[in-house]
Amino acid sequence: METNLNVGIETPKDKLELRTTIKEFKDFYGYEPYVISSSPGRLDFLNTHQDYKGLPVVGIAVNLRVYIALRKIEGSEAIIASGNLMDQGVDYVDRFDVSKVMLRRGSWFGDYFRATYMYLREMGYTLGGVKAWVRSWVPIASGLGSSGALITAFLGGLNEIFDLGLSTGDIAEAAYRVEHDVMGIPCGRLDQYTAAYGGVAYIRTKPPYTVRKLGIKGAVFAVLDTCLKHSTMKVHSVRQSELRRALKELLSMVNEGLRSKLSTDLTEVKWEELTEEELVPYLSKLPPELRNRVIFTLRMHRSTLLALRVMEGVKPRRSEISEVLKPVKCRVRLRSGDWYLRVLGCVMTYQHMLLKDLYEVSIPELDRLVKESIRQGAFGAKLSGAGMGGAVIALFDDYERASNLVGRCVEKGYACRGYVVNVDEGLKVFKVG
Repeated sequence: METNLNVGIETPKDKLELRTTIKEFKDFYGYEPYVISSSPGRLDFLNTHQDYKGLPVVGIAVNLRVYIALRKIEGSEAIIASGNLMDQGVDYVDRFDVSKVMLRRGSWFGDYFRATYMYLREMGYTLGGVKAWVRSWVPIASGLGSSGALITAFLGGLNEIFDLGLSTGDIAEAAYRVEHDVMGIPCGRLDQYTAAYGGVAYIRTKPPYTVRKLGIKGAVFAVLDTCLKHSTMKVHSVRQSELRRALKELLSMVNEGLRSKLSTDLTEVKWEELTEEELVPYLSKLPPELRNRVIFTLRMHRSTLLALRVMEGVKPRRSEISEVLKPVKCRVRLRSGDWYLRVLGCVMTYQHMLLKDLYEVSIPELDRLVKESIRQGAFGAKLSGAGMGGAVIALFDDYERASNLVGRCVEKGYACRGYVVNVDEGLKVFKVG
């Protein structure tokens, strides 16, 4: 699983954004930073809302990135400033003593950095003061993994300037621990591991946590942002609570064989061994919303397994596609050159249907974008992230058609903004000068 961090590998887009970040750091602090650390946002591609259940997920790192310029300073003060918040005319500077740091709470942006220091100190690392400047091109609260990218980038920068010796895997896991354990956000590992490793990342979310890079040749993604903000904390905590209630009720009624596969700890359930068929007699006794949360989990994972085989070059039988994705009608010629993109698109649309009908985390604005994407020729589309707002991602094989969709949706007011994105690298650290 271990890979080396990318150091100093610039793309033309990096150069422009690096120059912007360096200039803003210098304008604010009066001198240049030592390093700039950068992590990508991500598309929540396959098995959404499953990483906190210990099930594998697929994230796609994209070229919407966060950049953090850092400089080590004498003493124990950390000063963190956000260019994005400065642009909004709100409080954009946080200061704290790294030797006795605490969270401020109340959605304070500085808590991401405070929590990072708290976690590293708890793990026995010695860190001093720092000056940092944040400039992000990842839309916030849009289902594109902005907080995971932010924490991952900050960890990458601290790792460099304080010579902590952390590997890519260490940083990914630390970023998850910062967000989940220290900040108390009920997230899974999708965002942090995708931000650290980059590419199309197949992430095993049970120990030992592993990442395998996949290919998705010829894929072009449109991102359509509703600008309707969501709270991962609120969405995840409610659905997790419902699923635990469902599992508790099932445990009280199932036979011994099934009981061995269940638990009220979502990560301890043997989801990959369970079938909907064996649970049917018991699911019918649950309240509809609890029953649907369990069915969602099983069907979502089953469709993800189909997509994973397709991404590995295995051509499924037409009957298998119909059975797994029912009632979505997947019209695909399996002898055509783009068969795999068409099947993946069908899986995306099917998973959005599950998120809408069985997990109830979609909203009409997202559903409209999915329908419009399909109408305009996308192979498939789904919400990205926790839901209840945020963005829709749509799969194409042609940049122009993807761009036309973005323009059309923004013009009609279906989306406030949109992007055509490329698969990108993970965490990168650039030395300045």
